[in-house]
Amino acid sequence: MAKPEIVSAREWQRARDELVVAEKELTRAQDALAARRRRLPMVGFGNDYTFASPDGPRTLLDLFEGRPQLVVYQFMDNGPDHYCPGCTGFTDNVPPTALPGLAARGISWATVSNMPLAQIEEYKARKGWTLPFVSSHGTSFAEDCGAGGGFMLSVFLRDGEEVYRTYNTTSRGVDRLVFTNVVSDLAPYGRQEDWEDSPAGWPQHPTYG
Repeated sequence: MAKPEIVSAREWQRARDELVVAEKELTRAQDALAARRRRLPMVGFGNDYTFASPDGPRTLLDLFEGRPQLVVYQFMDNGPDHYCPGCTGFTDNVPPTALPGLAARGISWATVSNMPLAQIEEYKARKGWTLPFVSSHGTSFAEDCGAGGGFMLSVFLRDGEEVYRTYNTTSRGVDRLVFTNVVSDLAPYGRQEDWEDSPAGWPQHPTYG
């Protein structure tokens, strides 16, 4: 297996210092992008959806749990007994212990899927998940969000009983929230996936291989 070049401590520090400059530029660019995101306008979003939950029917407003902000991850519905590996990995990555921290900032979290509730509950039990998870089966919620049959992260804000959508993202926008990916990007071999730009000889495999 190939390995990074071995250099002196002085050469390593010089290369590291050069990378720090690029990292700080990226951090400032990310801060500027977050500032633009906070200034996005919002659009009215209906609250006439009925989600199935273990505790009975819930509305979109109910998912806010009294807080002003709501983040929804839409878990793909691949049919009976078939589960999206990417959505599964993402959900494995969301620590329930982080939810109180979000709540302290006025943010609630919910995972929503078009899978029937019984299928969701069986999979949750199998995976040991305790995150809030509801079924949008039979509603147009996924279509109205623009997720269709795919996955998506959507952010909502409420003003009293009026619900607005402020942000959404999918693909690499969701990928950047995965803890293992963030840490792997700091390691010399990266995520070891075949789409990455890595030196020759680095270990790589298909993303979902």
